[in-house]
This record gives sequence, C-alpha cells and structure tokens, in this order.
Amino acid sequence: MLNFIPTLYAQTVPAETPTGLPWDIIASAVILVTLLVAFFYLRRIMEKPMPPRDEEPSQAVPAVAEARKEEALEIPREADELVEIRSDDQASWLQRLRQGLSKTRSHLKDNLSRLLGGQKLDDQTLEQVHEVLFRSDMGVETADHLVDILRKRFGGQSAVPDWSVISTELKQAVTESMQGNEDTALNKPAEGPFVILVVGVNGVGKTTSIGKLAARYVAEGKSVLLCAGDTFRAAAIEQLQVWGDRLGVPVIKHQQGADPASVAFDAVKAAKARGVDILLIDTAGRLHNKTELMDELAKVKRVIAKEMPDAPHETWLVIDATTGQNAVQQVKAFGELVQLTGLVVTKLDGTAKGGVIIGIKRKFRLPIRYIGVGEKAKDLKEFSAQDFAESLFA
Repeated sequence: MLNFIPTLYAQTVPAETPTGLPWDIIASAVILVTLLVAFFYLRRIMEKPMPPRDEEPSQAVPAVAEARKEEALEIPREADELVEIRSDDQASWLQRLRQGLSKTRSHLKDNLSRLLGGQKLDDQTLEQVHEVLFRSDMGVETADHLVDILRKRFGGQSAVPDWSVISTELKQAVTESMQGNEDTALNKPAEGPFVILVVGVNGVGKTTSIGKLAARYVAEGKSVLLCAGDTFRAAAIEQLQVWGDRLGVPVIKHQQGADPASVAFDAVKAAKARGVDILLIDTAGRLHNKTELMDELAKVKRVIAKEMPDAPHETWLVIDATTGQNAVQQVKAFGELVQLTGLVVTKLDGTAKGGVIIGIKRKFRLPIRYIGVGEKAKDLKEFSAQDFAESLFA
C-alpha cells in the first residue's frame, strides 16, 4: 500500500541533499501520521448518527404543555384555618372552653369548695368567699353581688349546703350577670359592607384576632376585606398581609407611617366598589398617648363616615384576660375615646384571672362578642354566657 512513498520522496527531496539525517524515514513517518489522522477522522464522521428524516415531532413538548394545563386547572388548596372552623362542632368547642378555663376554674373551685364544704355560711365564711372571688379579678361589685346571692339563698340554714348545690347557684348567678338586654343583634347595615373598627392596646392580640375573625367569616361563606390601619407598626401591616394571603382575602394597606385615616378611607371605597360583605379595620394601640390616639381614632371615624355615613357599624375593643384588672382600665380608657359596641376577650386559656370578664360585663354592660381560648382560628368563637358559666363551674 505504501510502495509509492519512495517515489514521492524521490520527487520531493533533491539528490544532492546532505545525507547527515535520515530524511527518507522522517518524510515517510510524517506522511503515515497524516494518513492515519485522516482515516480516523473520516471513520468518526461515518459512524455519527444522522438526524431522523420525516419523523413525528417529539412528544416532550406536548407532555410539558399537558402538565402546565393540569397545573392551571388545579383547584387552590383551602387554608387549614377554614377547614378546621368548618369541621368544628359544639361538643369540641365546649371541651376546649372547659380546658381553657381550667386555671380559673381550679382557683375558684379549690378555694370555694374548701371554704363552703361542710361549713355553715356565716358572715366570717362569706367574707372569705368574697376574698376568693375578688382575687379571681371579678372586682368588688361582682364579688359583693355573688356573696349577697349566697347569703340570701343559704344564710341561716342549719344544714350544711353541698358544694354541688352552691356551684349550681353560682353558675346561674354568673349566667344572669353576663346576660342582658344590651346583647342585641349586631348593627349590620341593610345594604353595603358591614364595617367593623377594631381597637386595643399593643400586645393584646388585636391584629391576630382580626385575622381569626376574617377566617371565621370566610368559613361562613362571607366575602371579607382587611384594612391595615395600624401604620405605626410595620409588623402589624405584615402580619395582616400574611393572614390575607393565607385566607385569600385582599388587604388594603399603605406604607409604614402613612395616615391611618387615609388607609381607612381607601378601604371603605374598595369595600363598596367590590361589594364585600365585611370590612375589618385594624387600628393603632398607643394608649400611652391618649390625646394623640383619641385624635387619630376620631379622624378615622370622620373619614369613614364621609364615604359611608353610618359606618363604622361596630367598634370592638380587644382585651387580654391575662392582664386582669388592667383590662378593666383599658375598657374604661377606650370607652372615653370611642363609643364601644362590643368586646373581644383573648387568652382566657393562659390565666387564672378569667373571672375578670364577669366584672367587666357587670361594670360596663358591654356585649362580649367573641372569646379566645387557644392559638388556632377556631379557638376564637362567639361568646355564650351559659356556655361560659357551665365551663367555669363544671
């Protein structure tokens, strides 16, 4: 095959070339390497697969398109809070309520049963009963009222009353104390959004309660709009937005430091334009500066009334049961700032001072709209005086 190499060499190398180097071997090696490289290059080209001709289009694209189509048609997952509220029942709620009031109930039952069990209800015993009731933060007036009921019912009897009989009497007295003609239906408008202004000091769970209320209303099939009116705290705006994202509820908000009245005005306009059922408006809670807060809340109410004359239809104060008598002072202070129409009581599960709402109810005659006994949205529910009394003395 390589017989032509000497001839090619003779044609390319002159005869008179010095013979100090083996040029014939070098030239043959270079030509051989060149041929080998060309051979392997051509073989690689010949072995490379050719692209298919006239084949069907790849199925990868339709598969991706189909997956995207299914993703677009996927139904959004319902928030856990809505599922829990809808699946909740009365028996489960009463169980959580009893558990939530366990600290208050233990304080009352342990001390009262020790005092009243096996003893006549003389003045000395009733004085001790008064002290137990007062220490549960019911207040002087409520303690006086309950002691008077026990004195009239059992005073002077020779027989020693059983604790079960006494607790039944107290249960009935508390139920009657927390009921009244003022517990009327909500002041809902005949048409248009139901506007609820929510007030309270920082730290009582005001913004969280608004989120839980929104969850309950959405679970009931109502359309809700949230207003982040506490522009003093960036965390309050963000927290309300988290609730809105979780529940699929829109939130009207401005940047931190914006005028709360301006945010409230935009929220009312949006609520009317969108035809929502309920508008919940958060507010600042800087009670340490009462003059500034009073001016701010008054401006919010004026601006809302310009867009909707009868609004806000309800103004609810959120109080923390764990603060005891401080909650009483908060009701008094906010009552001087705005016309309160109801109370939302939180954190009843974290205190032995749950009796404070009995005293607040008796003193201020304000409806207790909702009570909270846990962290979950379903743990904030409409208040029932009978359920509360039954759980307190269970």
